[in-house]
Amino acid sequence: MKFPVIAFAGVTATVIGIAGIADGGHLRKGLGDLIASAAPELAIPFSAAGDSKTGVREPGSRDVAQAETPSEAEIPPADKPPAVDESALRYFASQGDTARLQAEISRLRALYPNWTPPEDPLAVPRNKDVQLESMWQLYSEGRYAEVRKAVADRQTKEPGWQPPSDLLERLDVAEARARLINASDLKQYETVIQVGASTPILLTCSEVDVLWRVAEAFSETKRQGRARDAYLYILRNCDSEPERLATLQKAAALLPYAMVQELLSYERPNASGTLEFESIRDDLARRFVAEGEGDATLAVDPKYLQRVERLVETQATASDALLLGWYHLRRKNMSAAEQWLRRARDKQDSASASQGLALTLIDREAPEEAEKVLYPWRDASADARATYMAATANLLAIEPPVVLTGEVLQRIAQETVKARDPATAQQFGWYARTLGQPQTALQWFSTALRWKPDDEPSAYGLALTRHQLGDTAGTAEIQRLWAGRSERIARLAEPEKPAAPGQLPAPPGQGAQPNAVEGSQPAVSAIRRQGGSPARVATSPRQVVRRTIGCRETLDPTRLSPQSALARGWCLMDMNRPLEAAEAFEVALRAPASAVREDAAYGQSLAYLRAGLTSKAAVAATKSPQSRARVAELQTAILADRAIAAFDAGRYRETLIFLDQLRRISTERTDLMVLRGYAYLNLNRFAEAKRIFEAAAATGNPDARRGLADVTREQEVWPNK
Repeated sequence: MKFPVIAFAGVTATVIGIAGIADGGHLRKGLGDLIASAAPELAIPFSAAGDSKTGVREPGSRDVAQAETPSEAEIPPADKPPAVDESALRYFASQGDTARLQAEISRLRALYPNWTPPEDPLAVPRNKDVQLESMWQLYSEGRYAEVRKAVADRQTKEPGWQPPSDLLERLDVAEARARLINASDLKQYETVIQVGASTPILLTCSEVDVLWRVAEAFSETKRQGRARDAYLYILRNCDSEPERLATLQKAAALLPYAMVQELLSYERPNASGTLEFESIRDDLARRFVAEGEGDATLAVDPKYLQRVERLVETQATASDALLLGWYHLRRKNMSAAEQWLRRARDKQDSASASQGLALTLIDREAPEEAEKVLYPWRDASADARATYMAATANLLAIEPPVVLTGEVLQRIAQETVKARDPATAQQFGWYARTLGQPQTALQWFSTALRWKPDDEPSAYGLALTRHQLGDTAGTAEIQRLWAGRSERIARLAEPEKPAAPGQLPAPPGQGAQPNAVEGSQPAVSAIRRQGGSPARVATSPRQVVRRTIGCRETLDPTRLSPQSALARGWCLMDMNRPLEAAEAFEVALRAPASAVREDAAYGQSLAYLRAGLTSKAAVAATKSPQSRARVAELQTAILADRAIAAFDAGRYRETLIFLDQLRRISTERTDLMVLRGYAYLNLNRFAEAKRIFEAAAATGNPDARRGLADVTREQEVWPNK
């Protein structure tokens, strides 16, 4: 009879597969041999389970004691019927408890391979031992402590009496089950695993609830592979359709997507001929798409996306459209995300739908609609508020400025003050400046700095506006506070260069100061467009019209077209703001026109050189092919900067190497000749230093004449050099 061996093999295989025992493979091999001889059909599945990658012992697993396999001597001969205590069968049958009756039959079969269940359990003779019958009664009622007490009391009164081993074994198992369930309810997961591993008879198809709890314990202790093994055991070996269905539902809630796909491969046809998990297929698809929403790197099978899409069409549920919208949003599929999020919002407006839609609108540079969509839900969550404030900041940063109604401006101002958001306050300042309202701009820049004292763009805006209004003392105070922290603030009062030929003149200042809004917040209600927009000037990619008046405001260059970003980059270079110019040139490098890309790479390289970032300048110069003249110009500038940097760092030999490289491609400038002379001087190569200084002094260079004097002085100290 193969069934008892198979049942026992299932129990022990579960212990080995789930608990992660490391015994050098001897126990696994012995069990495999036993299964192969008694039930060949199980030998391959067991071997495969043992060798699977999830069978590798995981970190944190613990060694547990194993129940010893009964020896062949302990199994009664086939011709000798075993002595089996069948009293529990009679009791369960009399109570009509068919589930426990079947579990007891399975248990006895596993223990006594040659035992045959009685045809009528009610015909089992009643135990004549009244006290023992009472103990069984207590056991059946789950009063295990009282059973132990009754046994101990009787042994005290009758020293020679021994309780049936069957009762003690069942009592041990019942108490272990109770401990395991109690530990599971208390979320003591390590205890659950230990009890399950030390009581293998609990890990069978008759105890599916215990298997579920053990699987949960493995999952909660970050041993997903072991949890998968437990669920897989049920789907491979257990036949109850409701329990199999519940197993997959529980696994889907705890295991990652890939493991659940493996479990789904063990799906069977049910009695009606359909697949057994078809009834939960929609919920599974929703769960997988939701998992993909949380993990942007997870590639969910398109069949699940298509299933959820069909649900949107057939059931018209906002939640399903919302799932699809956020799934695509996490993957930057903004067009698809906007489509599904709009459908979700049309069916049922919600904070999640509005927030997601607002993010897609911000991405496609429609912040005005984003602000309108999200305003009713701005307080729904911290994320919703952050998205709303991002929308308002982007809305105010649009160039040319969007004409906003007083109602919209007022509510944005109120929310900005409520959230104490420095980014939107700063953009309010630039917005007011663009519309020719410097007094309002002053209030907003000052407010932004109160909320974020280290906000350099707001400090720059405040200094720029004060300088524009002729507030010399106020401008100087800001420069003092930001000394050493902002180059552009420090250079603000310096005279501007005269306009180059072809530059547009700055338009005259606008009039009419705004009226302040009552209360503590900066004035915004009176912000209004005055005058007309400056005329657009058509330019070719090679002829950029630079307008310093158009780039004083700080904005995100990624919102500009490549051509506009190129113009802004040159404007920022004229304003001596090289790092901002480099960002603008980076956007211009995306242009399809090669001429624009060439100008952008050239400009970015010059910007980095001006900022002292020579290595970045060298990289920028390679981003687009340049003319031969520009290549020579950039190489000269880069090598010169590297030579100066090496000299400043005291690396004089390296300085000479860079100057030698530079001399191969261009005539050495007089200032670099002086640098070479001082490099020789610091290396005590006086003769060479004197020769270089004499050649440079012949041009009238005062630094070279000082160099000659330094050489003479050093030679007096080192006469033999």
